[in-house]
Amino acid sequence: MSSDALRGVVVCHGPLAAALVGAVEQIAGQAGVLVAVSNEGCDRASLEARVAEAVGAGPAVVFVDMASGSCLFAVLRKLRERDGIRVVTGVNLAMLIDFVFHREETVEAAAARAVEVGNKAITVSA
Repeated sequence: MSSDALRGVVVCHGPLAAALVGAVEQIAGQAGVLVAVSNEGCDRASLEARVAEAVGAGPAVVFVDMASGSCLFAVLRKLRERDGIRVVTGVNLAMLIDFVFHREETVEAAAARAVEVGNKAITVSA
């Protein structure tokens, strides 16, 4: 990962984060860009520690599965006071694939782009 590139962290319930990261790596052909964090088998403090370790010290976009629940609460508790962090809820595969190719953007622009791409990917087909 380039030192100038944003870190992407995917925080989800159960095995979902690892599955999403694995799918992105297979589709995009880029490994090690996203870090998966699961709430599986841990209490609140342990989940907060996992999140903090995955995010590290630099700027990051943190993708969370739901706009509520233990994963989001852990992210907000650990990262609320940090500059250079944006949280995007409702993570989907389309936004993660796009993110890995646009990590040179500012954290604000990358988060906004992720929401735009993710929303466009949600459609109803006949």
